[in-house]
Amino acid sequence: MPAGIATLLGPELRYGFVNEAMQMLLGGATPTGEPLAEHTGGLAADLLEVMQQVYETGRPYVAKAYPFSAPDPTDGVVAKRYFDLALEPLHDENDEPQGLLLFAVDVTGQEEARQRAHELSLETRRLDARLRVLSETAPQITFSVDTSGQYEYVSPQWYYFTGQPPTADLNAIWPLLIHPDDRLRVLYQADAARAAGVGWSFEYRMRRHDGQYRWMLSRALPELHAPDKPVFWHGAVTEVHDQRELAEALRRGEAELRFLADSIPQLIWTATAEGFIDYYNQHTGDYTGLSAQELGPTGWVALLDPTEQAAAARRWVHCVASGDAYEGLYRMRRHDGQYRWHIIRARQLADSRGLRWFGACTDVDDQHRLREVLQTQYDELARTNRDLDTFVYTASHDLKQPLFNLRGLFEELRRTATFQDSEQEQLLEMVDESLRQLDGTLQELAATVQDQRELAAPTEDLDLRSVLEEVLLGLRTQVHEAQATIDLELSAAPTLVYGRANLRSVLHNLLSNALKFTHPARPAHVQIATSLSETGQPQLTVRDNGLGMELRQDPFTSFQLFERQNPQVAGAGVGLYLVQRILDSRGGHLEVTSTVGQGTTFTVHWFE
Repeated sequence: MPAGIATLLGPELRYGFVNEAMQMLLGGATPTGEPLAEHTGGLAADLLEVMQQVYETGRPYVAKAYPFSAPDPTDGVVAKRYFDLALEPLHDENDEPQGLLLFAVDVTGQEEARQRAHELSLETRRLDARLRVLSETAPQITFSVDTSGQYEYVSPQWYYFTGQPPTADLNAIWPLLIHPDDRLRVLYQADAARAAGVGWSFEYRMRRHDGQYRWMLSRALPELHAPDKPVFWHGAVTEVHDQRELAEALRRGEAELRFLADSIPQLIWTATAEGFIDYYNQHTGDYTGLSAQELGPTGWVALLDPTEQAAAARRWVHCVASGDAYEGLYRMRRHDGQYRWHIIRARQLADSRGLRWFGACTDVDDQHRLREVLQTQYDELARTNRDLDTFVYTASHDLKQPLFNLRGLFEELRRTATFQDSEQEQLLEMVDESLRQLDGTLQELAATVQDQRELAAPTEDLDLRSVLEEVLLGLRTQVHEAQATIDLELSAAPTLVYGRANLRSVLHNLLSNALKFTHPARPAHVQIATSLSETGQPQLTVRDNGLGMELRQDPFTSFQLFERQNPQVAGAGVGLYLVQRILDSRGGHLEVTSTVGQGTTFTVHWFE
């Protein structure tokens, strides 16, 4: 027999009959007639105690899956094995206790299978608990439904979303929460999927706890156990209302953009990341007389003047490879065969759909031709202006010699001639003053032409204090005569990037004016300070306490050539005009405030 059998006789439980299977189980240590207690054969103490109690009470006992360290019957390797042990009391003909019958059946396979099943059951319960936690914490409604459409399970999110109590009849209420316009479609699609044994995916509107209908995405898959048909469908319901509205807004926006692109009088196109055009607006077809199919993926290049196509194509390939913006001025053929100048621009855009190019071809032929005409006229005016400057400079230079001659004749006349006239001295003084004014005017004209030529002088980083000291050194005589005090505060903007000759001219004219138009009742006080504008640009302020001037009611005061603000003071009316010209040429402007009898403040805005 494959089972182990042994008889244990008497109160000492002495070995009687022991078959081969029991011999192997007990390790061969079973001498007949010897007490079990002296030759246990690996039996545990608790089993020996139970065997003694069975003998004494006469009540049989079965120990299920009792572990033994016994050799495997197939390979003889000692390992832990399990046996069902049956203990049966033996009686003689007088029904007196005679001993025990020990019966051992190997149930190792069954026990290991049971233990594995138990472990799998524990793991299944653990995974089920984890799955339930995940499904109930995810921002989705999860559910299980059978073949008849009856809901077997729904996660708590459904109750939170719908506001229904946990006692609600799920199968009765769920269809009523679907929007009436979607209800029949949803029920039909779900029934058809269950009948076919397949999953489903559709969108519908479901009423939320606040009465608002929200778009939901329902997806489910069947639980398959081949070869049987599915009996359950497991799925999830996800709110996609915001995504759907966004997609709808994007669709409307794209339609509006296409309508806008078709409405503007420009050639609008888009291209793939590889540089192949996939869209032309309506104006492109109207302008070129070609359809989108005829234009093809490189349409705008083929429309260019043949002499420009190769360079334009190379530039486009380079921009597609590098991602640089594309821009160029080319001649493009119109539907009537005429080539017109166009500015072609394209930019790269990266979004959720990947890289794309957006381009436009703008007809600037009229502007281009007008610019050529204007450039020709500008060149002519510049040449005329240079000729006029040369003429003025030459005339002022050539007039100096006659002026010297007149002054020499006048001095000789004053030295040798006499007049019998009571107003002789006054007349002589008037002639002398006229000669001085003529000399000053000629010098101012020469200076004006010279400053005009220096307007385009190169810029450099200049130290304002150093240049101011140079200018003041040249004006030291005027400073001394006016008993002037000069205050410098240049810390706010101590340096300036400007043309040196231009800066010297501006500072010289502003300071000489401040010293020239002093008030006779007080010494001159000139304050020079730098500051920064609201946009961070440097400024210069020159403030004096002189005669002041009457300004026109004009927010933008301008000074004209030979215009004099105080006729009683000698001058040619050129200095402020030159300052204004220099500032305008550099992108700045001059601002002035003045009070007659109190003084004038000039604010130089070097740059706008």
